[in-house]
Amino acid sequence: MDGAAEAILLALAAAAAGTASVYAFWRMRSLVQIWRAPERRLHSVQALIWCDPGDPASLDLASVPGGRNGAPVPPFVFVEEHLNGSRPCVSVRDARGRKWRVKWGDEVNVETLATRLAWAAGYFVEVTYFVAEGRVERAPALARAATCLDEHGAFRDARFELDEEGVIKHFDAHSWSWNDNPFLGSRELNGLKIVMMWVSNWDAKDVRDVARGSNTAIFEFPGAAGMREARYLVIDWGGALGRWGSIVTRGRWDCHAFAEENAAFVTGVDGEFVKFGYTGQRTADIANGIRVSDVQWLMQRMDRLTEQQIAEAVRVSGGTAEEVAVFARALRGRLDTLAQVAATRPAAVSLAARLSAAI
Repeated sequence: MDGAAEAILLALAAAAAGTASVYAFWRMRSLVQIWRAPERRLHSVQALIWCDPGDPASLDLASVPGGRNGAPVPPFVFVEEHLNGSRPCVSVRDARGRKWRVKWGDEVNVETLATRLAWAAGYFVEVTYFVAEGRVERAPALARAATCLDEHGAFRDARFELDEEGVIKHFDAHSWSWNDNPFLGSRELNGLKIVMMWVSNWDAKDVRDVARGSNTAIFEFPGAAGMREARYLVIDWGGALGRWGSIVTRGRWDCHAFAEENAAFVTGVDGEFVKFGYTGQRTADIANGIRVSDVQWLMQRMDRLTEQQIAEAVRVSGGTAEEVAVFARALRGRLDTLAQVAATRPAAVSLAARLSAAI
């Protein structure tokens, strides 16, 4: 081995060791944060991770999950600015007295679209809308959000997320993890994992990553007879709809990069299990252990979702004409791939072989 090759190997080894040290540091900080967190018990009699939103073919993805009259209504009056989180954010009240968290930045379009798609699959999400322009009244001097509003409070391209009242919300150290929850091994949990990969959401952090911010939460909603139900959900879909992968390769809201990875979305079927090309924050937790039967269950409803419905969801999320066309075709294409998986038998040959034989 010459000196140059040895130097490269040493550099790679040092980089790997450094990366491992960083992850170990954040893991330890997360463990300490969980240990120090005060106990907060659930008061619900039922735990849910999925519900049936109705016939997929009839869903209006332009208005869900808030409904046709659920969009924020101006004027918007300033309530407070939030200095935590990775993007500028303020809370406002709209003309109907509802409280919204308004965020700007490169996750606005992503979250608006991804939450609609996850909801269409039956998963709980926060009510989210894209607002192309508006004005926040009575806003004082702001910190991080100062660059998002002009001197009159006017803004462009914002994500409005409804802050529902009467809901007990368990975030961060009181959230849940992909490997420790009431739904392990269920088709509903595995279906959520498929949806994460369908939209290329690489940011799958959970309670184990609380020092960096958990993207899972438990919301307790009032249920029947005064009882509460605990809904397990993903609350941050901002790392989606681009290229999956490591910190070097991953992205968000990039229709062409997203479409390019369609060929690697599903890489085969091994016995009863499906193999995916996805990589992300917690690749093994998301991509491993998905059964053909899980795909079959999910595709009983999702195969009815049309490219036109998806295109409308992209449009109301602020997509350009090109983004509408590319995203809709690519997302529907991934559903078509899942439909081919659903048509296989558990002991079938790999999907790659099936596709090759069909050509």
